[in-house]
Amino acid sequence: MKAFKKVNGLVLPIDRSNVDTDAIIPKQYLKSISRTGFGPNLFDDWRYLDPGEPGMDHSKRRINPDFVINQERYQNAEVVLARDNFGCGSSREHAVWAMVDYGIRVVIAPSFADIFFNNTFKNGLLSIILDADVIDRLFDEVEANPGYKLEIDLEAKTITTPSGDVIAFEIDDFRRNNLLKGLDDIDLTLHNNADAIKAYEAKRKQEAPWLF
Repeated sequence: MKAFKKVNGLVLPIDRSNVDTDAIIPKQYLKSISRTGFGPNLFDDWRYLDPGEPGMDHSKRRINPDFVINQERYQNAEVVLARDNFGCGSSREHAVWAMVDYGIRVVIAPSFADIFFNNTFKNGLLSIILDADVIDRLFDEVEANPGYKLEIDLEAKTITTPSGDVIAFEIDDFRRNNLLKGLDDIDLTLHNNADAIKAYEAKRKQEAPWLF
């Protein structure tokens, strides 16, 4: 998992409440369990004018010019600004994989669905909860200022706007430490239990050598 310390990223505004995981990555793309390759299908049904299927050349599909992800001013965004209950619906981890594969490093919203929220931290995506009035102000600033970027400093737990305003945010210390070090659940298991794992493997080789 890629370590996270600081991002100065262009903001992509998704001005809708209750964006569910099927909107983030539609169900037909869930056949793959690889964590990569989902970026072209992020917000697939909103992004394209014709239906998509796995294995298609998505570069040849008709794009929806009205959806923000296709607009020139938001190309290469790394920060998603969203509304209430982002990531609701089914618990598919693919939704987070699609955001990360596209290049999103941070999602900022007033609230998140619990399972999506937990999955973001397990995949190196920083989710930040801010008060709704702060979110409203950020949406206004993004709309008024093409090229609007936010600097997110995980060590300092701050967001800095282009005008120099600093917004503090809260994050669980355990999650923050894992993001800073780039540790996912497997990394944590190997880091905390390496000796026990090696001892168990050595024991099993003695007890059941045919397995090895």
